[in-house]
Amino acid sequence: MKLARKIPPFSLPILFFALLICAGAALLHLPGSLTAGRLSWTDALFTATSAVCVTGLAVLDTGSFFSRQGQTIIVVLIQLGGLGIMTFTGLFSYLWRKQVSLTDRIAVGQSLLHDPAFHLGHFLLRIVLWTLLIEAVGALALFLLAPHGFPPFSALFHAVSAFCNAGFSLYGDSISAWQGNWPVNLVIMGLIILGGLGFSVLIELQVYAASRFSLRRQRRSKENLSWYARLVIKTSFFLILAGAGAIYCAEFFGGNPVMPTAAGPLAALFQSVTCRTAGFNTLPIGELTNVSLLLMLMLMFIGGAPGSCAGGIKVTSFRVLTAFLLSQFKGRDQAVIGRRAASRPAVNKALILFIFAAAIIILATLVLNITEGGNLPHPMTRGLSMEIFFEVVSAFGTVGLSTGLTPQLTMVGKWVVTLLMFLGRLGPIVFLAAIQSLQKKEAYRWAEEEPLIG
Repeated sequence: MKLARKIPPFSLPILFFALLICAGAALLHLPGSLTAGRLSWTDALFTATSAVCVTGLAVLDTGSFFSRQGQTIIVVLIQLGGLGIMTFTGLFSYLWRKQVSLTDRIAVGQSLLHDPAFHLGHFLLRIVLWTLLIEAVGALALFLLAPHGFPPFSALFHAVSAFCNAGFSLYGDSISAWQGNWPVNLVIMGLIILGGLGFSVLIELQVYAASRFSLRRQRRSKENLSWYARLVIKTSFFLILAGAGAIYCAEFFGGNPVMPTAAGPLAALFQSVTCRTAGFNTLPIGELTNVSLLLMLMLMFIGGAPGSCAGGIKVTSFRVLTAFLLSQFKGRDQAVIGRRAASRPAVNKALILFIFAAAIIILATLVLNITEGGNLPHPMTRGLSMEIFFEVVSAFGTVGLSTGLTPQLTMVGKWVVTLLMFLGRLGPIVFLAAIQSLQKKEAYRWAEEEPLIG
């Protein structure tokens, strides 16, 4: 108890994920986890971090290098990592909505909230049951739709990987074999979107659907989605559809032969969905145009919703920042979204998170440019900077898409990307919690000046 009191509340996710990664690396290093050969500790740590942080970047082919035991360890790490993310972020979201200080109430226990309606055990059980139910339905659908391509274990592996937005696949080309298969694509996209909406939004959607479609709906009051849920859903689908249209135009009208004619719209839509930190692909990422890669970089940087398995700065931050910029053009004092305005603290947090994420990405890109070819002249490394930048954003956003650079990374490069995945997974949560714990409201104001800007 004394030790628990000395541990800062916002460090609990760090300890949980660090211990889980170390245990996973040790298990993956065992000979029984491999089909042949040996796995270095660097690659074991990289793979475990990618699985626990539900990233999907892989230095080795998951389907051929790892045995069934190793693949089982990876999918368990993905599941535990996804549940851990949803638990911690779900608790943070709940506490934020109740306007309870994270530093005062984040310690796990019945004293979490002085709210008789809240029961921590029921809350966590609800998260687990919802997760397992969605994954089970997804696995069954994949098996029924493609029993030869997705036998029971493979169907379960890919369903868990999709819902947790991990992007690990047992096939070397991800799911490119189903590029034009609408049912399989829709199942995987559905799992990715549900995993990226966040637990609180899923619960709201369930209550909303029950109030609308219940057989006894005349006896029940109709529930409406909250402003927050509408914000998440509308922004998510806008980014998915806009991204799909932009990627399709960039490839199809650019004449890139990798974009299929008949299945082009489906492939572009799938790739736009997976950029929300899922990591699967039906198109060869390394052969796409630079325009598509830049569009995907933006989608990966934004990511999914808070309280979900997705990474990035989150769709809410993106929407708040766009509303803030629009308010500056219109001369408004508030960032208006729909019929509500984002609070000033929310705008400040979005700005801080954006700067924090951009700074880490720039620093990591610089370091990897040094480790992966810093001693070579520019003519010998043309295109490498773009690949490194794509890899960095993919790792920080816990996406898992790669142009093919991951297996070629040096040992130091792998360490950098491993740390980047860890920071990208936990950095925003811990950083904002730490900022809140250090904030003290001042009882005075400083004299203001008007510096020359621009």
